[in-house]
Amino acid sequence: MKVAVVGATGLVGEVMLKVLSERNFPVSELIPVASERSIGKTISFNGKDYKVVGLQQAISLKPDVALFSAGGSTSLEWAPKFAQAGITVIDNSSAWRMDHSKKLVVPEINADSLTKDDKIIANPNCSTIQMVMALAPLHKAYKIKRIVVSTYQSITGTGIKAVRQLENELAGIKGEMAYPYPIHQNAIPHCDVFEENGYTKEEMKLVRETQKILDDNTIAVTATAVRIPTAGGHSESVNVEFENDFDVTQVRKLLNETPGVVVQDNIDVNTYPMPIYANGKDDVFVGRIRRDGSQPNTLNLWIVSDNLRKGAATNTIQIAEYLSKKGLI
Repeated sequence: MKVAVVGATGLVGEVMLKVLSERNFPVSELIPVASERSIGKTISFNGKDYKVVGLQQAISLKPDVALFSAGGSTSLEWAPKFAQAGITVIDNSSAWRMDHSKKLVVPEINADSLTKDDKIIANPNCSTIQMVMALAPLHKAYKIKRIVVSTYQSITGTGIKAVRQLENELAGIKGEMAYPYPIHQNAIPHCDVFEENGYTKEEMKLVRETQKILDDNTIAVTATAVRIPTAGGHSESVNVEFENDFDVTQVRKLLNETPGVVVQDNIDVNTYPMPIYANGKDDVFVGRIRRDGSQPNTLNLWIVSDNLRKGAATNTIQIAEYLSKKGLI
């Protein structure tokens, strides 16, 4: 299969290449695509060297699938051009997520909604993916009424500029700032830009995308997204109120039986999810599972996942794997 990776030189693009290789995705030819300043550079993949090309050239090379991770404006402009050429696009930006004509897919939850006609498929936001992975089986069992989520998000979610900012601060070097404040020894309650309602775009993604993926607009969601100086993954404190009561033992059993979810929950030996353990892994880790004693039918969870892998690259490639397996590309 001919595979284009659009944004191949970025943080997520690099992880996509790694995950394609690790999962033995059937790549007969790789087409690395990047911005003009990177055209002509060489990328190594599975022992072969490939030259980085521009977007127009990538279309002319007719890949079977294009994995996009090059930002919203690039996706809005170029994904329809790829789709028009008959190329299936799986897009990692926010460009198409809330478009009613596009599917927003976490393979373990709703891949079965995909058809051959879906030429632009949206990959959800990283913080949404890990949350719905844990909540989807619980929603099916108990029906979610309301979610209160606070995130503790890795600098890698911002990109290479943020990684450099932290590295510079650790080294005592003044440099380019990805954030309006230092991130070292800090927590910044500001992920993405603020909307008119006082919430950031990142917080509203958790609201809107959760409802779309779980196909239930009655679920009330409120979120606070915080950037912290970690590089291994995103963490979330999630408080979920259900319509129906639950048994905590049964909740653990449901989560244990969910593909892609790993329960790490033994406080007797201090076992709980942390970014340092999630880093480099594809699973979503869930722990600190306990009933909220302050109101009925309410559960607390701590959810951690590598935001560059399951939160971005791996989820994208899992969508491609599903399409390939079903003969949809």
